[in-house]
Amino acid sequence: MSFADAPGSLSFAQHLVLWLHLAFVAFTIGPVTLAIMSTPRYIRLRDIRLVRYLSRITLIFTIGSLGVLIAGLFLAQMRSLEGKSWVIISTTLFVVALVLLILIVRDQRRAIRALAALASSAPAPGGDQAADHRADHDKPAESDPPDAGQDQVSPAHVAAAERARIAMTGGLVSIIWLVILVLMVWNS
Repeated sequence: MSFADAPGSLSFAQHLVLWLHLAFVAFTIGPVTLAIMSTPRYIRLRDIRLVRYLSRITLIFTIGSLGVLIAGLFLAQMRSLEGKSWVIISTTLFVVALVLLILIVRDQRRAIRALAALASSAPAPGGDQAADHRADHDKPAESDPPDAGQDQVSPAHVAAAERARIAMTGGLVSIIWLVILVLMVWNS
């Protein structure tokens, strides 16, 4: 039985919860998806200020998206649909998406730390040739033993890896949202 096939029309309370559910979807799922999909571009551009902002947006709207789940579960319970397979699948997929969003926030924070390390190690703009010559002179020769610090991954590599991970995970979250949308529309 779907929402449309249920006997009788929706009560005022059910309409209210449905509209609350849809409002949470419109005002949390869209912005969090946009923030996630924008993050890799600004990591590539090394714009730490915008990556911090997008990370904050992702965290806030991830927390806000819990309202989608709560209102949806409440509506399913009000309509006696909580045992339907499409509701169970949608709920499970939503929880998976929430876990992935938490991992994306973690990856955004790692990228921010890598970008901060890159910014602190970047040479000052307009450096003179003498400083460049000293830097070349201070480099170890090919036969010198490797430094102990060379085992560590460079911040640029970390930022690039996090950028790729955020793009991949964000794409997976978007697919999950689409599957949930299809399940909701198909069964309503």
